[in-house]
Amino acid sequence: MAVMEMKEAINQALKEEMIRDEKVFILGEEVAEYNGAYKVTKGLLDHFGPKRVIDTPISETGFTGLAVGAAMMGLRPVVEFMSFNFSFVAFDQIISNAAKMYYMSGGLFNIPMVMRGPNGAGPRVSSQHSHNVESLYAHFPGLRVMSPSNPADAKGMLKSAIRCNDPVIFLENELAYSLKGEVPDGENLVPIGKGDIKREGTDVTIIAWSRMMSLAKAAAEELAKEGINAELLDPRTLKPLDMPLIAESVKKTNRVVVVEEGHYFCGLGSQVAESIYRDLFDYLDAPIQRIAQGENPMPYAANLEAATLPSVEKIVKAAKQAAYRA
Repeated sequence: MAVMEMKEAINQALKEEMIRDEKVFILGEEVAEYNGAYKVTKGLLDHFGPKRVIDTPISETGFTGLAVGAAMMGLRPVVEFMSFNFSFVAFDQIISNAAKMYYMSGGLFNIPMVMRGPNGAGPRVSSQHSHNVESLYAHFPGLRVMSPSNPADAKGMLKSAIRCNDPVIFLENELAYSLKGEVPDGENLVPIGKGDIKREGTDVTIIAWSRMMSLAKAAAEELAKEGINAELLDPRTLKPLDMPLIAESVKKTNRVVVVEEGHYFCGLGSQVAESIYRDLFDYLDAPIQRIAQGENPMPYAANLEAATLPSVEKIVKAAKQAAYRA
């Protein structure tokens, strides 16, 4: 067991999978000579050379399409988007080709590729660099969507994603790259589609993922001071959702708060809530509470940015409302 930052855990996963399988290669803007915009690919060029760690032109459409073709031919590309905001440029390749090739080819072509990079708001980078894309990509059949909240999960989840024969959207977070945590030694795979209980509780289930889990943990500590015992559930894989785990938790606590960094309208939290209402309505003792980003483009000013994003205080308030303790 070693303590490391999330970006180091992701780097380890990439290196281990590239050693294990020579078909794995990485491509994207500044992944090689510059060691990655956030240093996630640090040292990989020196270890594997320019044929497997490839700096690309600033053309997301081009290098994503190249990766789809490589995957069709049996390679296992890992595409890094410097920001998932920039993936919009490659939207046609991701949706029309990567997500649908297996179906359109009648099962002749698997697309074993991972598209990874930072998702969500960075510090004061305003509206064009702060999108959360999980609900967008989870909407389309053919894509698996994953988003880790800690270094151990990041490593285990990415290794599973690279070994998957379907295209995976792997959403990291710029503000979580320096998050430290214990990472198990040796082979440690986190299965796709399996969530995790990060904190046992009895009074309310808080469902959160990626950086929002850190806020949820802080909120749980505040709630405990007031006698509210919150259970923290991290789906880890956002599509497909681990509904059996969610059901187990809801049946125990009977109250739910869903926290996401994306926008409220058509957010992934609405799908989580609908699934709970559909399958577990009789177990609920209160309406599901949702915390999400405000319905406005991300402001640049720090105070307005904070007002727009979810916060510990907002989560605490929602949990109290769910527990009728507001």
